[in-house]
Amino acid sequence: MKEAVFTMKLEAELREEFMAEAEAVHRPASQVLRELMREFVQRQRAAREYDEFLSSKVDVARTSLRAGSGRSNAEVEAKFAKRRAGVASKA
Repeated sequence: MKEAVFTMKLEAELREEFMAEAEAVHRPASQVLRELMREFVQRQRAAREYDEFLSSKVDVARTSLRAGSGRSNAEVEAKFAKRRAGVASKA
């Protein structure tokens, strides 16, 4: 794998604290940074994938509504109120 150099500016105090914490766990600072970067990339990808999933669900729902096969909020609430009442009466 080809390595790349990553240079960044940060406050001296933050650098000192970071270096001290990395040293306290006996790990090179570069290894800790790589792990932080990987975690960041993974979180961002997961968030983007979820946003895309949610957007597709909303698109399906909007298409359904335009086709006339959707239900109003009042209809859904009434249906589930009836279900809850049925379950409560059995308890």
